[in-house]
Amino acid sequence: MQHLEFDPPETLRDTIKCFWYDQKDFGEQPAGFEVIPDGYVELIFHFGSGCSLSDQGDWRPLPSPFLIGLLNQPVLFYAKNRLEILGVRCFPWTVFDLLGLPSGNDGVRRVEHPIARLQPALEACINAGQIGDAVARLNQYFLNARPQPAVDRLLFKAGVAMSEANGTMPVSEVAAAAHATVRTLERKFRQSSGHTVKEVSGLMRFEQVRNRLWLDPAANLAGLAHELGYTDQSHLSREFKRYSGTTPAAFARKARKQEVRAGLVAFVPA
Repeated sequence: MQHLEFDPPETLRDTIKCFWYDQKDFGEQPAGFEVIPDGYVELIFHFGSGCSLSDQGDWRPLPSPFLIGLLNQPVLFYAKNRLEILGVRCFPWTVFDLLGLPSGNDGVRRVEHPIARLQPALEACINAGQIGDAVARLNQYFLNARPQPAVDRLLFKAGVAMSEANGTMPVSEVAAAAHATVRTLERKFRQSSGHTVKEVSGLMRFEQVRNRLWLDPAANLAGLAHELGYTDQSHLSREFKRYSGTTPAAFARKARKQEVRAGLVAFVPA
């Protein structure tokens, strides 16, 4: 597997966290890979033999691009042979305004959008091994299409506060950081992202635990619970299982075997 990440230009950093690229050869038989929840929304372009979503036992082919919204549990995808992914990792309170789409809380969304016209040019770059050129095309698209004003300042301040606190900040303190009432903040946040501040904060906090366990599978769970504002270790474990479908201990065992990667896409045997 190959994984690369690219920072966006300065003028896009309030809306886009990063661009990223993954490549894997699954072999001739379809194999599964799991997308684990985190605090971002992803626009996914894919190249190669295609990508399908597991939907109640059936495989549903996905177009390129498609959108992965904020998830509350893992989602299973299938692919075979070569699969290459070019992703745009966006902040959930900015992505829908950036793309000019209505907000929503769908997990995986098919999108009809002018950005899909980039697929042939991006595919030519990917097939030529010019990953940087593909990212440059995406950069230019978003620079040209960027809405004015780019980001609601209230949401920007709230997002910065939430990110810096890794999702541990109470809603009242997020509102204070954004110089807004809780009611105004919640209304604007739901309009922009389709989710509440608490829901997004919960995913941010889960992401921190997930990443810590990936980097250090032997990490002390009681210490993580205290550091990240959970009531106790049991609270952390319940929330972790809620989002990941597994316990922190089971996830740590997979991390030791390097079966998962603490990024958006974790390739694991289905």
